[in-house]
Amino acid sequence: MSGNSSGRPIKFLRNKKTYALCLAFFFLSAFLYARGANENGVKPLTIYGIKGSSGVGIISLFEQPPQIPGFDVKVEALAQADLMAARFISGEAKVGILPPNMAAKIASSGKDLRAAAVIGSGMLSLLSSDASVRSIADLRGKTIEVAVQGATPDFVFRKILEFNGLTPERDVTLGYSMAPPEIAQSLIAGKVSIALLPEPFATMALAGKPDLVSVTDIQQEWSRAGGRENFPMTLLVVDGAFADENPGAVKEILNAVKASIDWVKAHSAEAGSLVEKHELGLRAPVVAAAVPKSNYVYIPAAEGRASIEALLNVFLAYAPASIGGVLPGEGFYLK
Repeated sequence: MSGNSSGRPIKFLRNKKTYALCLAFFFLSAFLYARGANENGVKPLTIYGIKGSSGVGIISLFEQPPQIPGFDVKVEALAQADLMAARFISGEAKVGILPPNMAAKIASSGKDLRAAAVIGSGMLSLLSSDASVRSIADLRGKTIEVAVQGATPDFVFRKILEFNGLTPERDVTLGYSMAPPEIAQSLIAGKVSIALLPEPFATMALAGKPDLVSVTDIQQEWSRAGGRENFPMTLLVVDGAFADENPGAVKEILNAVKASIDWVKAHSAEAGSLVEKHELGLRAPVVAAAVPKSNYVYIPAAEGRASIEALLNVFLAYAPASIGGVLPGEGFYLK
């Protein structure tokens, strides 16, 4: 009786309830943090771009990331595609940009990676200061500098050469000793006479040496050689588990990416300023001049599957291991 009158059992009960509530809050917080969320249940999400031309199409997202309920979204540019691939393989990356062959190789390894959209199509130029070169056939006996061995420009060009009766390493010499910016500068300086370059480096070279000639339309040559109307250079990809668990968030991201690409195509000068501001490695005037020639597109991957497979079949022919030895199946294409 004296215990009740002193109120001690009631205080003890209150303390037990407080303890239980604190313990429950602790475990809830631990659960949320384990899932990458803060105490309000908001999860961090990074949309990864790549420095250089691949990141230009999504540049408005660097300035204003999409607002997605339940997520704290930021946008970050990595220095190169290999770093992006590593983050998807480790599971750190959920949304980002990859070349088609890298995306296919990751998917073939067993990782549930899905192509969401083609966001960059063929943007290659064959430039020459050699007056004797005015067609693909004129390349016989010549040396051509090619941007990035074993990547899309290399294999697309090999396919085109062979269609025109030229065998690389026998009828023509392909050089791979320089990165695209160096190739552009070497064309300007006259150290290189023929080169295959992607945008914006082709525009950079033409601006620095106006007497350079664009020999042919590489995209049309690709189509003539058996490819589709164009070839994808860049894919927006998403982690499969993330896509399944967060379909609404993925839809918001895809809408934001499409809106950014539309904005960039309509506002090339402003896009150039943002590219320089966010340090994607390109100068604003170069980006502004190159955007109209750069084939930034938004094609849902399911719609672009034929063009993706046409390109991947070329990788399969020249370097099967570069896409994991097989074409990715239907599950690779985000529905």
